[in-house]
Amino acid sequence: EVQLVESGGGLVQAGGSLRLSCAASGFTFDDYAIGWFRQAPGEEREGVSCISTSAGTIHYADSVKGRFASSIDNAKNTVYLQMNSLKPEDTAVYYCAALWGAHACPDYGMDSWGKGTLVTVSS
Repeated sequence: EVQLVESGGGLVQAGGSLRLSCAASGFTFDDYAIGWFRQAPGEEREGVSCISTSAGTIHYADSVKGRFASSIDNAKNTVYLQMNSLKPEDTAVYYCAALWGAHACPDYGMDSWGKGTLVTVSS
């Protein structure tokens, strides 16, 4: 069974950092696109980053470029999202999701989703 489990969320002051983890089971990241998404209260879900293991690319939303960095530890079968210089507008539930055989992370086309982890940034 394919499963994704996020962790690492919490409360942090503006300007602080958090590292989110997404542990995968039931599959490895070969030939997958793995995305981080977030949904703030009352807002639509938005893509934050997308790693394509087959294409060897990483893309970020403009709103997080230069502050967030996504990486993969294949030995731990875990994807990370390092978030620095956090802002109150980064407050959201963060989800990881995976899509086999893809080079992109379409919001409504991902195969598997985690349940999310809440990040709250106080001003």
